[in-house]
Amino acid sequence: MGILGDGAALVGNLVPTGLITAASKIVEAPQGLANVATKLVEAIAINTVSEKVRRNRVVVVKRRNLHAEQLADLTNLYFRVADIPIRFWSKVEEWQRWEVGCYEMLNGDHFRAYKSGTRCVIEEKLPGESLWEHLNRGTLTRKMLRAAATEFRRAHQFWCDEFRGRWSHGDGTSQNVIYNPESNRARLIDFEIIHEKSLSTAARQADDLLVFLLDMVGTVPNRQWLPFAMTFLETYGDAEVIGHLQKQLDLPGGLAWIWWGVRTNFTNSGKVKRRLASLSRAIAKSKFYAVGAMAGARNRRRPSITCQVIRPGRPKPSSRTRAIKERANAVSPGMPKRLPTKT
Repeated sequence: MGILGDGAALVGNLVPTGLITAASKIVEAPQGLANVATKLVEAIAINTVSEKVRRNRVVVVKRRNLHAEQLADLTNLYFRVADIPIRFWSKVEEWQRWEVGCYEMLNGDHFRAYKSGTRCVIEEKLPGESLWEHLNRGTLTRKMLRAAATEFRRAHQFWCDEFRGRWSHGDGTSQNVIYNPESNRARLIDFEIIHEKSLSTAARQADDLLVFLLDMVGTVPNRQWLPFAMTFLETYGDAEVIGHLQKQLDLPGGLAWIWWGVRTNFTNSGKVKRRLASLSRAIAKSKFYAVGAMAGARNRRRPSITCQVIRPGRPKPSSRTRAIKERANAVSPGMPKRLPTKT
């Protein structure tokens, strides 16, 4: 991204000096790469999140930070260079509109969100805990995964004017999936990132599933990885989207790997590669493979370029055109000359 080392001059033109100093101090810290990345993200957080009680209800207050637009633009520059098809909402007004709109669309049956002032969005806090918390405690279950998959499938059916197609989240991590055990219901939150509009609907929605699975790839025990992942996909159940997901299971190279490192919490790349390969094989053996292959074949089908022999003139006796003309020219029985004889 050009944030550290020789890239300081570039960042100096885009990011305030105080943030560069904070990043430099983080790099000097003797932690591993994962801790450094986590602290850097915290230091340049785009929004500040807090909880308050209003009218006897707990609400989440999301406030856009002072230099958020420059930070979002810088991150989006990295996304473009690394060919990662997502971007942050950098303009605060656009973010407020999208955040409130998505929250109301998905959770407006029981909960409310609204814009507050020029830099805030206020949302009623959803009951339950994020699946990321369950992942880290080791309490994640198949029941929770089925609830999450059901909610992703429901959310993916909504029409979105922004895409002129069905909706996608853009940041479908387990942190953004809240599970309520009392209702066995999962809900989605945090709409600060959006997919590039150039992606197809299936590719966007497959990326949501991939991001969710990457949280699990380095966290759940090996014996649980494949059963958990397949439970999630089988419950989601859209063969076309899962077919696109299978194509995205190869580890990227170059700058894109930095973002994958963040997504997988910098899990050993060999471990990530083995687990994603086992998932790809499991998908290939499942019912989704045949259905997805048929859908792909339909999408790849092209009109025939083979010329057919055409002979001008009178059609053949077997011609459909001739049969139609003959029926049209047949003598009509006409109107009867007198009424039918009564009996």
